Amino acid sequence: MPTRQKIKFGIVGLGRLGKRHAENIAFKVPGVELLAACSICASEIKYAQESLDVKNVYSNYDEMLLNKELDAIFVASSSNVHCEQIEKALNAGLHVFTEKPLGVNTEETLRVKEAVDAHPDQVFMLGFMRRSDKSYSHAKKMIDEGKIGKPFLVRCYGLDPDSQALNVIPFLKTSGGLFIDMSTHDADLARWFLGKEAVSAYAVGGCYKYPQYADEGDIDNGVAIINFEDNMICMLYVGRTAPNGYQVETEIVGTEGTLRIAAIPEKNDITIYDKTGALRECSQNFLERFEDAFVREVAEFVKCINKGTKPSVNVNDGIQATKIAEACQKAYETGTIVNI
Repeated sequence: MPTRQKIKFGIVGLGRLGKRHAENIAFKVPGVELLAACSICASEIKYAQESLDVKNVYSNYDEMLLNKELDAIFVASSSNVHCEQIEKALNAGLHVFTEKPLGVNTEETLRVKEAVDAHPDQVFMLGFMRRSDKSYSHAKKMIDEGKIGKPFLVRCYGLDPDSQALNVIPFLKTSGGLFIDMSTHDADLARWFLGKEAVSAYAVGGCYKYPQYADEGDIDNGVAIINFEDNMICMLYVGRTAPNGYQVETEIVGTEGTLRIAAIPEKNDITIYDKTGALRECSQNFLERFEDAFVREVAEFVKCINKGTKPSVNVNDGIQATKIAEACQKAYETGTIVNI
C-alpha cells in the first residue's frame, strides 16, 4: 500500500495561541507538515523559521495562499479577520481549520457559511477544542446515555487569570467585546449538552477591577442568562480577573442527576503540603488546561481530510455560538432581553 502523503499546512497568526497550534502541527500531530507560516510581526516570522524550521514564511496572507504545495490553512489570527481569511482560503481550494470565534457578528458568519457550502469537497472545521477534551466528551456521552435524566440547566464559568488582565487591553478593540471574545465556547457547550437552540439572552456586567477596560468600551466581568428551546437554561459567567488562575467549570443539571466538570481547576494530581496547609495548584492559562484537546482537534481535522468525512464541529455550530454571544453582548449594552 502506498504511503499517504503528509497534509501540508500553512498557518496565519503566530500569537500566543497561534504559536501553540504551530508547534502542535510541526511536532505533535501525525501525518502533517507545517509548510508555511504568515504573520505581520517580524519576530513571529523569525520564530517560525528558527524554532519550527518553517521554510516558507510570509507577511502577506494572499501571497501564502498562492503556494501550490499547501493542502490546508490554519487560521489563528485576530478574530476580526477570521471570516475574510476563511473565505479566501476556501476559494483557493484549501481545507480550512479556524480558531474561534467564527466571526465577531452573525452577518459575517453567514457569509462564511455560503463559502463553506460552495466548497463541499473541502473540509472546514472550527476550533471548539473543549469538545475534544476527555472530560467534556465523556460528559456528553453520559448525557446521551441518560445518566442524569433530561438535562435542563447548564452553568458555565469561563475565567481568565487576573495576571493577564492588563495584557489583553491592546486587543480589546478588535475582540468584539467580552461576551463575543469569551463566551462562544460556553455557548457551544450549552447547545451541545442541551441539544437545543437558544431563544433569548439577558446580560449584566461591568468594570469591577480595571477601569481601563471602560476606556476601550469593554468590561472585565459579565454574567448572562440564556433561555433555550423547551425553557432550558444556561447561566454563564465570563471574566478576566480570576485570582487563582485560569478557571473553566461547567455543570450540567438533569432531572435525575448532575455532572460537574473541573469544579476545581487543578493543574495536575499533585498536592503540596506546607505551612499553609494542603494546596492543589490551578491551571494558569487555557494552553495548559486544554493542551491535549488542541492536538486532538487538529488530528480529527486531518482524519477528515484523509477519509473525506465531515468533522464533528461545523460552520453552523460557529454561527449559533456567535449568535448567542452577540445577543449577550447586545443585552449587556442595552439592558434588555434580546431575542435570538
